[in-house]
Amino acid sequence: MNKSERFIVAITGASGSRYGIRILENLANKNCDISLIVSENAQKIIHYETGKDLKSLASLATRIYDNTDNFSPLASGTFHHNGMVIAPCTLKTLSGIANGYADTLVIRAALCTLKENHPLILVIRETPLDLATLINMVSAKKSGAIILPAIPAFYHKPTSIDELVDYVVGKVLDQLGIQHTLFPPWSGGR
Repeated sequence: MNKSERFIVAITGASGSRYGIRILENLANKNCDISLIVSENAQKIIHYETGKDLKSLASLATRIYDNTDNFSPLASGTFHHNGMVIAPCTLKTLSGIANGYADTLVIRAALCTLKENHPLILVIRETPLDLATLINMVSAKKSGAIILPAIPAFYHKPTSIDELVDYVVGKVLDQLGIQHTLFPPWSGGR
């Protein structure tokens, strides 16, 4: 893979920032062109959960955009890319996407991704789910989004939190068509 593979990664203010960071690391290791958006609340949660800051993520991205910058190239359907991932995706962001209310760059870029028929992966990290959230998930899915809740599996017998995170990250990479070895495929216990 080379810099011709271009992705948008957004990290919003829900717990689970490790998912977004691991996605960034994996795309950077594949030498992809990465446009990164990190919401203001996500920056606080990243620091709280991981001790990292926006500067430490800068080395993983090709460029970083402010979530209030609706004049950035990402706010237009003419920005060509291979897909967008929002990990984790807050319920507010999900609602904005589901209802076409683009009050942030993350949501505007997501709506442009959908209208241009590129993959949009929403890594929802919330439980239990209320009816409004389920309706928003269905609406986003009907619009073309891939709803990929942060639900790890256990068939590969994980022994660490990193392995649980990598399972979800691997599922995201699968949806983007990116090969990985983050977890072994199910073999029916063989």
